[in-house]
Amino acid sequence: MPESTKPARPSVRMTEDEAWATLAATHTGILTTLRADGRPVALPIWFVVLDRRIYVTTRGKKVLRARNDPRASFLVEAGERWADLRAVHIDCRASVIEPSDDLADRIRTAMDDKYRAYRTAAQEMPAETREHYRRSLGAVIELVPDGKVLTWDNRRLGIS
Repeated sequence: MPESTKPARPSVRMTEDEAWATLAATHTGILTTLRADGRPVALPIWFVVLDRRIYVTTRGKKVLRARNDPRASFLVEAGERWADLRAVHIDCRASVIEPSDDLADRIRTAMDDKYRAYRTAAQEMPAETREHYRRSLGAVIELVPDGKVLTWDNRRLGIS
């Protein structure tokens, strides 16, 4: 069959706007950072999207890895059946930032709005856990897209 008469293959790719909407609406993302020896570490994380950047408030080794090597990736996915699978994967640069007061307020408010119903109340945690979190200083990691954005949404194939 000549190329011009072949039926168009359905695309599973999302538009840029759809990709960012999917990112913003997803509950948990997978942040991948690199150890000093170059091996990747992929961990689930809560996050918010503001102005097409991803913000994570966290502590511990994720912060150290982001400081040591800014190469990172971020993935969100959904769907249990193959026909329902969808995902957004972003190559990004991670940096530990000191947000302006305005940005810090926006991040805090967005995180509270998104995760309020999922947090464990401090009084329900063991005393050692409460103390650990009280002593641990948190940091903000900003993820800025830097390279390829991969998307797919198998629902576009129209399979029931």
